[in-house]
Amino acid sequence: MPDSHLLGSFVRRFLLESVIVDRNLSRNTQKSYRDAIRLLLRFIAKRYGINPTHLTVEYVTAEVVRNFLTYLEKEQNSQATVNQRLTAIRSLFRFISHCVPELVDLATHVEAVPLRKTVVPTISYLEKKEMDAFLATPDRHRLQGQRDYVLLLFLYNAGARASEAAQLTVGDLDLGTAPFVRILGKGRKIRLCPLWPHTAKTLRALLGRRLEGPREAAVFLNVRGAPITRFGIHTLVERIAERASKQMPSLQGKRVSPHVIRHSTACHLLR
Repeated sequence: MPDSHLLGSFVRRFLLESVIVDRNLSRNTQKSYRDAIRLLLRFIAKRYGINPTHLTVEYVTAEVVRNFLTYLEKEQNSQATVNQRLTAIRSLFRFISHCVPELVDLATHVEAVPLRKTVVPTISYLEKKEMDAFLATPDRHRLQGQRDYVLLLFLYNAGARASEAAQLTVGDLDLGTAPFVRILGKGRKIRLCPLWPHTAKTLRALLGRRLEGPREAAVFLNVRGAPITRFGIHTLVERIAERASKQMPSLQGKRVSPHVIRHSTACHLLR
């Protein structure tokens, strides 16, 4: 079997060329694809006794992929996670079919493996009075409370994802007479979002002289002065929601997350 049909050579080109350079996918998607392929290789090595360095594309049939998905389900992975793994594998084989026409038939069968059926959960949102109570919770007399307030207000104003807020830089902000923010979203797509005057004012107050500093500096920092992470934002939102529920009982039955805030923004704009 020629080296060109060893799966490893295609995996390397797929992850380093297609995923990063050609498609410019987000870091989270890149990691998801790497994890899916790593798990597939580990499964084949354990189930079929084939070392990944010797594994050929021809061996990874649709049946092998279906067995892999069944294995993931038995390992208590959710249907959504199983579908994420399958999407990555489908994408890999689509790339392979473009590289080697002789493998189109095999790739077509792998791409035809159906996604698992999932129940789409109903996304909750906060009523306006609940959002007001949520935003009123941070102690803005303290430096950390001020940061918390501005971050939460930004999520609500821009309908931003946690990852988008975490990677926001000073250079992404224009806090002039018609303030707006440049957001790098999913699929590396850029969107421009107007900022409310009050949001712009609080951002100016939070950043102060940092507005005159490096444009690549992060806007939102953690207690150690490092850029806040997506996980840190999720933790902050959950902590503030728990505190806010003591003043707003209707929040006690709701699981508040950055995505719920994002959904609340959309719902409020439609009213």
